[in-house]
Amino acid sequence: MALKKKKDIFFESLESMANTVVQAADYFAQHAGSLNNMVEFTNQMKKYETECDNYTHTIIKELNKTFITPIERDDIMALATTLDDVLDGIEATASRFYMYNLTEPDQYIVQFAEIIRESAYEIQKAVHLLSQKKLLAIREYTIRLNDLENQGDELLRICIKNLFDTVTDPIELIKRKETYERLETTTDACEHVANRLESIIMRNS
Repeated sequence: MALKKKKDIFFESLESMANTVVQAADYFAQHAGSLNNMVEFTNQMKKYETECDNYTHTIIKELNKTFITPIERDDIMALATTLDDVLDGIEATASRFYMYNLTEPDQYIVQFAEIIRESAYEIQKAVHLLSQKKLLAIREYTIRLNDLENQGDELLRICIKNLFDTVTDPIELIKRKETYERLETTTDACEHVANRLESIIMRNS
């Protein structure tokens, strides 16, 4: 019986990062509509962020001691960084819920959470194809990620307009506006992952 070939440490770490992004986005979306236990929510999000940071450190450590890598070293590092940025964005939003005491998120926050969750799953599928060297198949997911980012842009325009139309308390307006913008920045981070994957496809196809 042939031994199963051990997966490359770089692809394995990138896949683990993508899996963690999905777990975090899932958890965030599940709780975005009702935050009964704010401390537990923010603590869990911080754990996901720390987990992703650890994978990034593993990649940096391995790059420093590996001469031949499966794809360009810069591409590995840039992809790890952009994946980490997605999780940083989700965690930063969660921390704002806590800082601003946003215990009753609105429909726009819930919609943003769903866009981010969908984006996370597209990222996961694409990154897993990377290790299988199915580069051209990745493009289906990068196109979808660009579309989801456009949805995030449109949602930001809608919710900011609604905010200024309906909210008169300046403090509440500032809190909501910054939260919406932080969420939209996270959808941008998902598109940056797509752009990095497109760059990898171009270099290696």
